[in-house]
Order: sequence, then structure tokens, then C-alpha cells
Amino acid sequence: MRRTSLQWLIFLTFLLSGTTNQARLTLSPSSSQMFEGQSVSLSCEEDDGSAGWTLRRNITDETRTQCGAGWGRSDGSSCNISLMIARHSGVYWCESREGATSNTITVTVTGGPVILQSPVLPVMEGDDVTLLCRTKTSSSLPADFYKDGTLIRTEPAGHMTLYHVSRSDEGLYKCLISSDESPSQLAHCHR
Repeated sequence: MRRTSLQWLIFLTFLLSGTTNQARLTLSPSSSQMFEGQSVSLSCEEDDGSAGWTLRRNITDETRTQCGAGWGRSDGSSCNISLMIARHSGVYWCESREGATSNTITVTVTGGPVILQSPVLPVMEGDDVTLLCRTKTSSSLPADFYKDGTLIRTEPAGHMTLYHVSRSDEGLYKCLISSDESPSQLAHCHR
């Protein structure tokens, strides 16, 4: 049975649409909160290593701009920001030419004295998650950890691990060192 050109085109389109790879956005260092002045690298990674993804962001005074357009230095499918400032706080993601998008990462940049470091990758139910409360100069000071405004516990070394997280661990977290408070951070886990 001979196939027409249109049948081959439909068949090829079907095959190609089924093999589209999804990119994954990674952030180094891996922390959703950071101090002003830090440098970061964001990368769009695909399983097959092919290029073609653009890093984009939404921040309070810009919507859907791409790396290199007034912020960051583009290097293929990566973006390097040498000096983070508070206005860089926002949502970052990778986008393909065809409009497909990756996971999103919400970044909070603060000029304040304390941050709550936690992993930026999606947390899965059952994972162990370590939260680190730190100042610009130390990551091992005693810290109070709060969830939804209620004190969970005080940790003498400034870090707390949540074991086998579940939906009950979702909420708004923050930490305090002395009387200095970190920005709040929403935590959720995936099944």
C-alpha cells in the first residue's frame, strides 16, 4: 500500500510531537532565598542535551523577559547573574521556541540579615528536607523555625530536617536568628 505525501507528513508530525523533550530548570547554588550580592547560574537542562530553550522570568516590574535582555549573561541554555539584587526576586522558567515550558523556580533576594535556605527542586512526598537558617557570615547559629506563624522548634546549629515529608508539612516557613527574621517561604510537596 502506497502512502501519499500528506499521509507521510501526518505520520512524521505525529512521531515528532511524541518525542518533544521537556527541559528542567536548575539553580546553582540551589536555594530559593539568597542575599543581595550573590551570583547565581540558572540552566535549562534536557535529557538529550539539545539546545533551543530560553530562560525567562517574571518580576514585579517586568513580565516574561528573557536572559540577556537587560539582565543576566546568556550562555547557550544557561544564564549567569553575577550580582543578585532585591528586584531580581520573581519566578524563573525555561521556554522552548514552540512555547513548551519547564518547571518554575521562585527566587527571593533579600538585603536583610537572615535567609531560610531550602531546596528549589520539587519536593516529593517521603523525601527528607533540610532547612538552613543563616546570616551573611554564618550558617551555624542557633535559630528558631516557624511554620504558619507557630514556633516548630529551636535548633542550636541553625538547621532543621523534616523527615519523610507529607502534605501535612506544607505551609509558610520562616526562621529567626536573634531578633532577625528571614523572608517567609511557601513549601509544598508533590505526590
